[in-house]
Amino acid sequence: MRSILGLVVLVVSATLYLYLLTAFLPPGPRHERRDEEGKTIANEFGEVEMEEDRIHFPSDLEELRDLAALLNFYKNEHKAYVILLFCSAYLYKQSFAIPGSSFLNMLAGAIFGTRDGLLIACAMSTIGSTFCYLLSHNFGKKHVVRLFPDKVAMLQKLCDENKSSIFFFLLFLRFFPMTPNWFLNITSPILNIPIPIFFFSAFIGLIPYNFICVRTGSILSQITSLDDIFSWGTLLQLLIIALVALLPGILIKRYGKGHLKLDGLEPNGHQASATSAAAATANDRKTR
Repeated sequence: MRSILGLVVLVVSATLYLYLLTAFLPPGPRHERRDEEGKTIANEFGEVEMEEDRIHFPSDLEELRDLAALLNFYKNEHKAYVILLFCSAYLYKQSFAIPGSSFLNMLAGAIFGTRDGLLIACAMSTIGSTFCYLLSHNFGKKHVVRLFPDKVAMLQKLCDENKSSIFFFLLFLRFFPMTPNWFLNITSPILNIPIPIFFFSAFIGLIPYNFICVRTGSILSQITSLDDIFSWGTLLQLLIIALVALLPGILIKRYGKGHLKLDGLEPNGHQASATSAAAATANDRKTR
């Protein structure tokens, strides 16, 4: 009960912060008010009513284009504010495992361009995933196991089978386009994945996905459907990258016992130093 209460407090606090951040935006562009049929709305004196554009999370490409145009308007005068707002929204979404990373990555490309947008997207997705890891570790481990017992057990088995090459296995899970990143974020503490391995596997593993979305956002005006983002060609590229990431892990697992002596390495890495110390002691005795 205490863990649930703590998580609720964090969610409410973060939501309030994000609301206040958007509520005190500088004045934005104004446009004519229209009814459901697209007709302009006039007051009793025949004057066309105007309303100010408001920021909200987009649900389709048209709303995404409108939001990108609005944020580009703000960026010209308040660039630091836009960066703070975007990073805050990205961390909020990623930390609490809320879907929508493709839209935010595209928005990063539309606002900041491919290079800067990719840097921001990679940094925020990695930091946000790490926050999600920490939230799960401190507030949700037992609840995740209770809600997803079969999936957690399956993932635990796969991690145990690939414990000698866990970093490359995590890269494969990140690269593969059908792997839900949010589930990997919340289950990694349960699987005893250490934060350094989790952090760098998330950073490297999310680069291809982030790049595709950011690049698409930089040419947002030419995109007519989400199918243009994840075409068969794009999915094939991600699958090839995933298989390449898995190959080093397969080689380490196959030849590690006889050559690299990594068979005793645990997923959390705690036995690495003990194994090295034991090997050094054995060598020392042989020389004597």
